[in-house]
Amino acid sequence: MTTENPSLRPWRDIERRKSRQIMVGDVPVGGDAPITVQTMTNTPTSDAKATIDQIRRCEEAGVDIIRVSCPDVESTAALKQIVRASRVPIVADIHFHYKRGIEAAEAGAACLRINPGNIGSADRVKEVVDAAKANGCAIRIGVNAGSLERDLLEKYGEPCPEALVESALDHIKLLQDHDFHEYKVAVKASDVFLAVAAYMQLAEAVDCPLHLGITEAGGLIGGTVKSSIGIGNLLWAGIGDTIRVSLSAEPEEEVRVGYEMLKALGLRTRGVRVVSCPSCARQGFDVIRTVQTLEERLQHINTPLSLSVLGCVVNGPGEARETDIGLTGGGKGKHMVYLSGVTDHHVEDADMIDHIVKLVEAKAAEIEAGTSISADDAKEQAA
Repeated sequence: MTTENPSLRPWRDIERRKSRQIMVGDVPVGGDAPITVQTMTNTPTSDAKATIDQIRRCEEAGVDIIRVSCPDVESTAALKQIVRASRVPIVADIHFHYKRGIEAAEAGAACLRINPGNIGSADRVKEVVDAAKANGCAIRIGVNAGSLERDLLEKYGEPCPEALVESALDHIKLLQDHDFHEYKVAVKASDVFLAVAAYMQLAEAVDCPLHLGITEAGGLIGGTVKSSIGIGNLLWAGIGDTIRVSLSAEPEEEVRVGYEMLKALGLRTRGVRVVSCPSCARQGFDVIRTVQTLEERLQHINTPLSLSVLGCVVNGPGEARETDIGLTGGGKGKHMVYLSGVTDHHVEDADMIDHIVKLVEAKAAEIEAGTSISADDAKEQAA
Protein backbone atom coordinates (compact mmCIF):
# COMPACT_ATOMS: atom_id res chain seq x y z
CA MET A 1 0.00 0.00 0.00
CA THR A 2 1.14 3.56 -0.74
CA THR A 3 -0.24 6.97 0.13
CA GLU A 4 -0.66 8.02 -3.50
CA ASN A 5 -1.68 5.53 -6.18
CA PRO A 6 -2.02 2.13 -4.54
CA SER A 7 -0.95 -0.79 -6.73
CA LEU A 8 -1.12 0.87 -10.13
CA ARG A 9 -1.91 -1.74 -12.73
CA PRO A 10 -1.80 -1.63 -16.55
CA TRP A 11 -5.58 -1.34 -16.81
CA ARG A 12 -5.37 1.86 -14.77
CA ASP A 13 -2.64 3.51 -16.82
CA ILE A 14 -3.53 6.64 -18.82
CA GLU A 15 -1.21 7.42 -21.71
CA ARG A 16 -1.25 11.20 -22.08
CA ARG A 17 -1.27 12.84 -25.48
CA LYS A 18 2.14 14.19 -26.44
CA SER A 19 2.01 17.98 -26.45
CA ARG A 20 4.71 20.59 -26.46
CA GLN A 21 5.21 22.54 -23.28
CA ILE A 22 4.67 26.23 -22.66
CA MET A 23 5.19 28.32 -19.54
CA VAL A 24 2.43 30.29 -17.83
CA GLY A 25 4.52 32.37 -15.49
CA ASP A 26 6.59 29.82 -13.61
CA VAL A 27 4.08 27.00 -14.16
CA PRO A 28 4.77 24.54 -17.01
CA VAL A 29 1.74 23.50 -19.04
CA GLY A 30 1.86 20.55 -21.43
CA GLY A 31 4.58 18.04 -22.12
CA ASP A 32 5.19 15.87 -19.08
CA ALA A 33 4.12 18.56 -16.59
CA PRO A 34 1.32 17.76 -14.13
CA ILE A 35 -2.16 18.68 -15.33
CA THR A 36 -2.85 22.07 -13.78
CA VAL A 37 -6.06 23.19 -12.08
CA GLN A 38 -7.45 26.63 -12.85
CA THR A 39 -10.37 28.79 -11.80
CA MET A 40 -11.55 32.36 -12.35
CA THR A 41 -12.32 35.17 -9.93
CA ASN A 42 -15.81 36.68 -9.90
CA THR A 43 -15.09 39.86 -7.93
CA PRO A 44 -14.83 43.19 -9.80
CA THR A 45 -11.17 43.19 -10.86
CA SER A 46 -11.05 46.93 -10.23
CA ASP A 47 -11.54 46.07 -6.53
CA ALA A 48 -8.02 44.78 -6.01
CA LYS A 49 -8.50 43.89 -2.33
CA ALA A 50 -11.61 41.78 -2.90
CA THR A 51 -9.96 40.06 -5.85
CA ILE A 52 -6.76 39.32 -3.93
CA ASP A 53 -8.79 37.96 -1.00
CA GLN A 54 -10.59 35.59 -3.36
CA ILE A 55 -7.33 34.54 -5.00
CA ARG A 56 -5.93 33.77 -1.55
CA ARG A 57 -8.84 31.38 -0.84
CA CYS A 58 -8.25 29.67 -4.17
CA GLU A 59 -4.53 29.35 -3.40
CA GLU A 60 -5.41 27.64 -0.13
CA ALA A 61 -7.58 25.21 -2.11
CA GLY A 62 -4.57 24.44 -4.33
CA VAL A 63 -5.17 26.43 -7.52
CA ASP A 64 -2.23 26.41 -9.96
CA ILE A 65 -3.28 29.26 -12.28
CA ILE A 66 -6.08 31.80 -11.86
CA ARG A 67 -7.89 33.95 -14.40
CA VAL A 68 -9.29 37.44 -13.85
CA SER A 69 -11.51 39.37 -16.22
CA CYS A 70 -10.21 42.68 -17.58
CA PRO A 71 -13.13 44.38 -19.32
CA ASP A 72 -12.06 47.99 -18.73
CA VAL A 73 -9.19 50.34 -17.93
CA GLU A 74 -9.97 50.27 -14.22
CA SER A 75 -9.44 46.50 -14.22
CA THR A 76 -6.09 46.53 -16.00
CA ALA A 77 -5.01 49.41 -13.72
CA ALA A 78 -5.69 47.20 -10.67
CA LEU A 79 -4.03 44.19 -12.28
CA LYS A 80 -0.47 45.21 -11.37
CA GLN A 81 -1.33 45.15 -7.65
CA ILE A 82 -3.18 41.84 -8.05
CA VAL A 83 -0.26 40.22 -9.88
CA ARG A 84 2.20 41.35 -7.20
CA ALA A 85 0.02 39.87 -4.45
CA SER A 86 -0.79 36.57 -6.14
CA ARG A 87 1.33 33.48 -5.44
CA VAL A 88 0.14 31.84 -8.67
CA PRO A 89 0.27 33.05 -12.29
CA ILE A 90 -2.54 35.36 -13.40
CA VAL A 91 -4.35 34.99 -16.73
CA ALA A 92 -5.99 38.20 -17.94
CA ASP A 93 -9.31 37.53 -19.65
CA ILE A 94 -9.56 39.80 -22.71
CA HIS A 95 -12.37 39.58 -25.22
CA PHE A 96 -12.61 42.34 -27.78
CA HIS A 97 -10.48 45.37 -26.88
CA TYR A 98 -6.87 44.92 -27.92
CA LYS A 99 -5.66 47.76 -25.69
CA ARG A 100 -6.76 45.82 -22.59
CA GLY A 101 -4.52 42.97 -23.76
CA ILE A 102 -1.52 45.27 -24.10
CA GLU A 103 -2.22 46.87 -20.70
CA ALA A 104 -2.59 43.47 -19.05
CA ALA A 105 0.69 42.20 -20.49
CA GLU A 106 2.47 45.31 -19.27
CA ALA A 107 0.85 44.91 -15.83
CA GLY A 108 2.48 41.50 -15.42
CA ALA A 109 -0.17 39.00 -16.49
CA ALA A 110 1.41 35.60 -17.17
CA CYS A 111 -1.09 34.81 -19.92
CA LEU A 112 -3.74 36.54 -22.01
CA ARG A 113 -7.02 34.79 -22.73
CA ILE A 114 -7.83 36.26 -26.11
CA ASN A 115 -9.10 35.26 -29.52
CA PRO A 116 -6.85 37.07 -32.01
CA GLY A 117 -9.60 37.18 -34.65
CA ASN A 118 -11.91 39.12 -32.34
CA ILE A 119 -9.72 42.13 -31.65
CA GLY A 120 -9.74 43.81 -35.03
CA SER A 121 -7.14 44.42 -37.71
CA ALA A 122 -3.90 42.56 -38.35
CA ASP A 123 -2.04 45.58 -36.95
CA ARG A 124 -3.91 45.24 -33.65
CA VAL A 125 -3.16 41.53 -33.47
CA LYS A 126 0.51 42.31 -34.03
CA GLU A 127 0.50 44.92 -31.24
CA VAL A 128 -0.94 42.42 -28.75
CA VAL A 129 1.47 39.69 -29.83
CA ASP A 130 4.40 42.09 -29.56
CA ALA A 131 3.28 43.04 -26.04
CA ALA A 132 3.01 39.36 -25.10
CA LYS A 133 6.50 38.66 -26.44
CA ALA A 134 8.01 41.69 -24.72
CA ASN A 135 6.52 40.74 -21.34
CA GLY A 136 6.96 36.96 -21.44
CA CYS A 137 3.23 36.39 -21.73
CA ALA A 138 1.58 33.22 -23.00
CA ILE A 139 -1.77 33.33 -24.82
CA ARG A 140 -4.82 31.13 -24.43
CA ILE A 141 -7.09 30.92 -27.43
CA GLY A 142 -10.58 30.39 -26.04
CA VAL A 143 -13.09 29.19 -28.63
CA ASN A 144 -16.64 28.90 -27.31
CA ALA A 145 -19.70 27.41 -29.00
CA GLY A 146 -21.76 30.32 -27.73
CA SER A 147 -19.66 32.96 -29.50
CA LEU A 148 -18.59 31.38 -32.77
CA GLU A 149 -17.78 33.69 -35.67
CA ARG A 150 -20.71 34.53 -37.93
CA ASP A 151 -19.07 33.13 -41.06
CA LEU A 152 -18.58 29.75 -39.39
CA LEU A 153 -22.17 29.66 -38.21
CA GLU A 154 -23.29 30.42 -41.77
CA LYS A 155 -20.96 27.76 -43.16
CA TYR A 156 -21.96 24.96 -40.76
CA GLY A 157 -25.49 26.09 -39.85
CA GLU A 158 -24.95 25.58 -36.11
CA PRO A 159 -22.17 25.08 -33.58
CA CYS A 160 -20.53 21.72 -34.28
CA PRO A 161 -17.14 20.13 -33.61
CA GLU A 162 -15.85 21.03 -37.07
CA ALA A 163 -16.80 24.69 -36.58
CA LEU A 164 -15.08 24.91 -33.18
CA VAL A 165 -11.91 23.30 -34.51
CA GLU A 166 -11.84 25.50 -37.62
CA SER A 167 -12.20 28.58 -35.42
CA ALA A 168 -9.31 27.41 -33.25
CA LEU A 169 -7.08 26.75 -36.24
CA ASP A 170 -7.90 30.17 -37.70
CA HIS A 171 -6.88 31.88 -34.46
CA ILE A 172 -3.73 29.74 -34.18
CA LYS A 173 -2.67 30.80 -37.67
CA LEU A 174 -2.92 34.48 -36.69
CA LEU A 175 -0.42 33.86 -33.89
CA GLN A 176 1.88 31.68 -35.96
CA ASP A 177 1.96 34.32 -38.69
CA HIS A 178 3.68 36.53 -36.10
CA ASP A 179 6.06 33.74 -35.04
CA PHE A 180 4.27 33.32 -31.71
CA HIS A 181 4.04 29.78 -30.36
CA GLU A 182 3.52 30.14 -26.59
CA TYR A 183 -0.18 29.37 -26.74
CA LYS A 184 -2.71 26.86 -25.46
CA VAL A 185 -6.21 26.31 -26.84
CA ALA A 186 -9.70 25.57 -25.53
CA VAL A 187 -12.78 24.61 -27.57
CA LYS A 188 -15.53 24.79 -24.96
CA ALA A 189 -19.25 24.16 -25.18
CA SER A 190 -22.03 23.68 -22.63
CA ASP A 191 -23.07 20.55 -24.53
CA VAL A 192 -20.89 17.68 -23.28
CA PHE A 193 -21.02 15.71 -26.54
CA LEU A 194 -20.10 18.75 -28.63
CA ALA A 195 -17.20 19.76 -26.39
CA VAL A 196 -15.72 16.25 -26.17
CA ALA A 197 -15.95 15.70 -29.92
CA ALA A 198 -14.33 19.08 -30.64
CA TYR A 199 -11.44 18.44 -28.24
CA MET A 200 -10.84 15.00 -29.72
CA GLN A 201 -10.66 16.44 -33.23
CA LEU A 202 -8.43 19.30 -32.12
CA ALA A 203 -6.07 16.93 -30.29
CA GLU A 204 -5.40 15.22 -33.62
CA ALA A 205 -4.78 18.49 -35.45
CA VAL A 206 -2.37 20.39 -33.17
CA ASP A 207 0.55 19.76 -30.83
CA CYS A 208 -0.05 22.66 -28.42
CA PRO A 209 -1.34 22.21 -24.86
CA LEU A 210 -5.12 21.95 -24.51
CA HIS A 211 -7.14 23.69 -21.81
CA LEU A 212 -10.20 21.57 -20.96
CA GLY A 213 -13.59 22.75 -19.81
CA ILE A 214 -17.33 22.30 -20.18
CA THR A 215 -18.50 25.88 -20.19
CA GLU A 216 -21.61 27.14 -18.38
CA ALA A 217 -21.88 23.69 -16.81
CA GLY A 218 -24.34 24.71 -14.07
CA GLY A 219 -24.43 24.71 -10.27
CA LEU A 220 -22.25 22.80 -7.86
CA ILE A 221 -23.95 19.41 -8.26
CA GLY A 222 -25.18 19.55 -11.86
CA GLY A 223 -22.05 21.31 -13.10
CA THR A 224 -19.78 18.85 -11.32
CA VAL A 225 -21.57 15.93 -12.97
CA LYS A 226 -21.44 17.47 -16.46
CA SER A 227 -17.81 18.49 -16.08
CA SER A 228 -16.81 15.10 -14.71
CA ILE A 229 -18.39 13.33 -17.67
CA GLY A 230 -16.87 15.65 -20.27
CA ILE A 231 -13.48 16.51 -18.80
CA GLY A 232 -13.17 13.04 -17.27
CA ASN A 233 -13.71 11.34 -20.63
CA LEU A 234 -11.03 13.48 -22.24
CA LEU A 235 -8.54 13.01 -19.42
CA TRP A 236 -9.14 9.25 -19.48
CA ALA A 237 -8.31 9.35 -23.20
CA GLY A 238 -5.05 11.15 -22.37
CA ILE A 239 -6.23 14.53 -23.68
CA GLY A 240 -5.77 17.71 -21.66
CA ASP A 241 -2.96 19.65 -20.02
CA THR A 242 -4.86 22.08 -17.82
CA ILE A 243 -8.49 22.17 -16.64
CA ARG A 244 -11.08 24.59 -15.37
CA VAL A 245 -14.35 23.28 -13.91
CA SER A 246 -16.91 26.01 -14.66
CA LEU A 247 -19.50 26.10 -11.87
CA SER A 248 -22.06 28.58 -10.61
CA ALA A 249 -20.30 28.27 -7.26
CA GLU A 250 -17.41 29.90 -5.46
CA PRO A 251 -14.10 29.63 -7.34
CA GLU A 252 -12.46 27.57 -4.59
CA GLU A 253 -15.18 24.94 -5.11
CA GLU A 254 -14.12 24.70 -8.76
CA VAL A 255 -10.58 24.02 -7.59
CA ARG A 256 -11.66 21.29 -5.18
CA VAL A 257 -13.79 19.57 -7.82
CA GLY A 258 -10.91 19.77 -10.30
CA TYR A 259 -8.57 18.05 -7.89
CA GLU A 260 -11.11 15.37 -7.04
CA MET A 261 -11.44 14.65 -10.75
CA LEU A 262 -7.68 14.32 -11.21
CA LYS A 263 -7.33 12.27 -8.02
CA ALA A 264 -10.03 9.84 -9.17
CA LEU A 265 -8.03 9.20 -12.36
CA GLY A 266 -4.68 8.98 -10.58
CA LEU A 267 -3.40 12.05 -12.45
CA ARG A 268 -2.76 14.29 -9.41
CA THR A 269 -2.53 13.64 -5.70
CA ARG A 270 -3.35 16.37 -3.20
CA GLY A 271 -4.92 16.16 0.20
CA VAL A 272 -7.01 13.40 1.71
CA ARG A 273 -8.65 10.87 -0.60
CA VAL A 274 -11.80 9.79 1.23
CA VAL A 275 -13.37 6.39 0.57
CA SER A 276 -16.81 6.28 2.19
CA CYS A 277 -20.03 4.31 1.91
CA PRO A 278 -23.47 5.78 1.11
CA SER A 279 -24.71 4.40 4.47
CA CYS A 280 -27.59 2.05 5.25
CA ALA A 281 -29.47 0.61 8.22
CA ARG A 282 -26.36 -1.36 9.24
CA GLN A 283 -24.33 1.79 9.95
CA GLY A 284 -22.86 2.08 13.41
CA PHE A 285 -22.64 5.89 13.21
CA ASP A 286 -24.02 8.69 11.03
CA VAL A 287 -21.77 8.19 8.01
CA ILE A 288 -23.11 11.08 5.94
CA ARG A 289 -22.65 13.74 8.62
CA THR A 290 -19.32 12.24 9.71
CA VAL A 291 -17.89 12.40 6.19
CA GLN A 292 -19.18 15.94 5.65
CA THR A 293 -17.54 17.09 8.88
CA LEU A 294 -14.27 15.30 8.18
CA GLU A 295 -14.03 16.73 4.66
CA GLU A 296 -14.51 20.25 6.04
CA ARG A 297 -12.01 19.79 8.87
CA LEU A 298 -9.36 18.16 6.68
CA GLN A 299 -9.25 20.82 3.96
CA HIS A 300 -5.98 22.13 5.42
CA ILE A 301 -4.22 18.83 4.68
CA ASN A 302 -2.33 19.03 1.38
CA THR A 303 -0.31 15.85 1.82
CA PRO A 304 -1.65 12.96 -0.29
CA LEU A 305 -3.05 10.21 1.93
CA SER A 306 -6.15 8.02 2.09
CA LEU A 307 -8.95 7.65 4.63
CA SER A 308 -11.80 5.12 4.57
CA VAL A 309 -15.00 5.80 6.51
CA LEU A 310 -17.51 2.94 6.37
CA GLY A 311 -20.51 2.39 8.54
CA CYS A 312 -20.28 -1.34 9.16
CA VAL A 313 -18.09 -4.43 8.86
CA VAL A 314 -19.46 -5.66 5.51
CA ASN A 315 -16.91 -3.75 3.39
CA GLY A 316 -15.20 -1.72 6.10
CA PRO A 317 -12.24 -4.02 6.86
CA GLY A 318 -11.53 -4.62 3.16
CA GLU A 319 -11.51 -0.91 2.31
CA ALA A 320 -9.42 -0.15 5.41
CA ARG A 321 -6.72 -2.56 4.21
CA GLU A 322 -6.20 -0.30 1.17
CA THR A 323 -6.06 3.05 2.98
CA ASP A 324 -3.67 4.80 5.34
CA ILE A 325 -6.32 5.28 8.01
CA GLY A 326 -9.64 3.46 8.27
CA LEU A 327 -12.76 3.79 10.39
CA THR A 328 -15.42 1.07 10.49
CA GLY A 329 -18.66 1.25 12.46
CA GLY A 330 -19.12 -1.17 15.33
CA GLY A 331 -21.68 -1.88 17.99
CA LYS A 332 -22.57 -0.04 21.20
CA GLY A 333 -20.95 3.21 20.10
CA LYS A 334 -17.43 1.79 19.71
CA HIS A 335 -15.81 1.75 16.29
CA MET A 336 -12.70 0.12 14.89
CA VAL A 337 -9.74 2.21 13.72
CA TYR A 338 -7.19 0.83 11.26
CA LEU A 339 -3.68 2.19 10.76
CA SER A 340 -1.80 1.28 7.57
CA GLY A 341 -4.45 -1.32 6.81
CA VAL A 342 -4.13 -3.13 10.14
CA THR A 343 -6.75 -3.37 12.92
CA ASP A 344 -5.40 -1.20 15.71
CA HIS A 345 -7.79 0.19 18.31
CA HIS A 346 -11.34 1.31 19.09
CA VAL A 347 -12.76 4.80 19.37
CA GLU A 348 -15.97 5.94 21.02
CA ASP A 349 -18.69 8.00 19.32
CA ALA A 350 -18.00 11.16 21.29
CA ASP A 351 -14.30 11.23 20.41
CA MET A 352 -14.48 9.82 16.89
CA ILE A 353 -14.18 12.89 14.66
CA ASP A 354 -11.52 14.69 16.71
CA HIS A 355 -9.58 11.44 16.98
CA ILE A 356 -9.61 10.77 13.22
CA VAL A 357 -8.60 14.39 12.44
CA LYS A 358 -5.59 14.08 14.76
CA LEU A 359 -4.63 10.71 13.23
CA VAL A 360 -4.75 12.22 9.73
CA GLU A 361 -2.69 15.23 10.84
CA ALA A 362 -0.11 12.93 12.43
CA LYS A 363 0.07 10.76 9.30
CA ALA A 364 0.48 13.83 7.08
CA ALA A 365 3.30 15.10 9.30
CA GLU A 366 4.96 11.69 9.13
CA ILE A 367 4.77 11.63 5.33
CA GLU A 368 6.06 15.19 5.02
CA ALA A 369 8.96 14.40 7.34
CA GLY A 370 9.77 11.25 5.39
CA THR A 371 9.73 9.23 8.58
CA SER A 372 7.77 6.30 9.88
CA ILE A 373 6.09 6.40 13.28
CA SER A 374 4.68 3.47 15.16
CA ALA A 375 0.99 2.86 15.69
CA ASP A 376 1.49 3.61 19.39
CA ASP A 377 3.09 6.98 18.57
CA ALA A 378 0.24 7.81 16.18
CA LYS A 379 -2.34 7.02 18.87
CA GLU A 380 -0.42 9.09 21.41
CA GLN A 381 -0.40 12.08 19.05
CA ALA A 382 -4.14 11.64 18.48
CA ALA A 383 -4.90 11.35 22.18
